[in-house]
Amino acid sequence: MESLKLFAPVIGIAALIIAAFAVYCVMCWIGRPPDVGPIKNNEVFGPFIARFTLWVLRPVEGTLRALNVSPNTITAASVAACAGAGLAISQGNLASGAWLYTLGGVLDILDGRLARATGRQTPAGALFDSVADRWAELFLFTGFAWHLRQTGWLLAVMAAIAGSMMVSYTRARGEGLGVELKVGAMQRAERIVLVVVGTLIAAWLMRSGDAEHAPMAAGVALAMCGALSTWTALGRWLEGYRKLAAREPAPPRRAPEAVVRKTGEALPITRERTV
Repeated sequence: MESLKLFAPVIGIAALIIAAFAVYCVMCWIGRPPDVGPIKNNEVFGPFIARFTLWVLRPVEGTLRALNVSPNTITAASVAACAGAGLAISQGNLASGAWLYTLGGVLDILDGRLARATGRQTPAGALFDSVADRWAELFLFTGFAWHLRQTGWLLAVMAAIAGSMMVSYTRARGEGLGVELKVGAMQRAERIVLVVVGTLIAAWLMRSGDAEHAPMAAGVALAMCGALSTWTALGRWLEGYRKLAAREPAPPRRAPEAVVRKTGEALPITRERTV
């Protein structure tokens, strides 16, 4: 019964999403896919799932626009939700942490959409959003580090932190040098989904009385997040290096070395033409 209560929100939300997805598939099948504006590149979920996600969130986005909510307010709320998720996880409330992290991820989608829709895209806002995302992930992983501090899975948390930070840093550094680096299978959306699923499985195991294997479920998800994030960061690093190296001018051709006479006077090398 406790497990059923834990996943009651999942069952309700899943039913609504399945119904909406069925409608969405019909719309695409008849050649009338919803217009949701620009879609970010995503190699795992692809444009089909990305468009569906934005279509489902469009009523929420419209409500925020009607209320004239600032994109920075949404960004701050996202960070607060992720900080709450980290706090909940540190105290062993894994289910609450998973839902709060999901909320933070949804708000992270909406702040950029809202900024573009209302013409509030500014360099200051972009900096605020990018740095806020990094703080949000640090808050979450700090909660996991405290929760798993007495287990070997603490190393998985450290790997997840390192990989996630390097994915974002490599992209930011590349953009600073004029190179766009958005490829990779473990961007923030994928990290959120992977960690949330692992956390919910761990929460279900704890509620079922299997507290021994609960850390493993969360730890495996974090280890996968760390490994795949590191792979993505390395791929971006190499791609950026190749692009920047291709822009570099060719090295100048070396002039022929001089022949030095015994007296110390240098003479240029001459090539005799043969017939």
